[in-house]
Amino acid sequence: MTLTMAARLVEAVLFAAEGPLMPQEIARHAGLEESVLPHLTALADHYEGRGIELVERGGRWHFQTAADLSYILRREREEPRKLSRAAVETLAIIAYHEPVSRAEIEAIRGVAVAKGTLDVLMEAGWIRPAGRREVPGRPLIYATTNDFLSHFGLSSRRDLPGIDDLRAAGLLDPIDLAMEAMESQSLLEKDEDED
Repeated sequence: MTLTMAARLVEAVLFAAEGPLMPQEIARHAGLEESVLPHLTALADHYEGRGIELVERGGRWHFQTAADLSYILRREREEPRKLSRAAVETLAIIAYHEPVSRAEIEAIRGVAVAKGTLDVLMEAGWIRPAGRREVPGRPLIYATTNDFLSHFGLSSRRDLPGIDDLRAAGLLDPIDLAMEAMESQSLLEKDEDED
């Protein structure tokens, strides 16, 4: 497949970029007046099945190593510290309910959220302050970032796994499954009592 000059310009801009770019940024750097989306699609098709691929994450485009080859390029490096269970739960709540305030996170988790937990997630670049809720006290609300999407290989938040996906992967706690079974059983007993 021969690329057009415009597609080659888009390819060059993406190759030289320090990070993912929005289509408008790509067009500006390439000096193109037209939409770059057809060129991005053509390039993504062109690189499909190769050692690198062109991907879109959160509306931004960049080249990355093909997922099936990434294990070859792993480098020995200092591992970032592991997230605590509280941080993982907090991140999940923010991802599934954003924008969400600290009080809303605490209500969902059932326990107080330490300030350090939110700080760790912000330092990782996975969450950001997203403004203030228009209610008394105007609490700060949090949302996920494009780095969050990129790190977890998501194009958008719609790609987050649903409850059935989590259950199939065995990622739900046995306690959660037991509680769900108990709730289902009590609903069945209630229905039988009403009959």
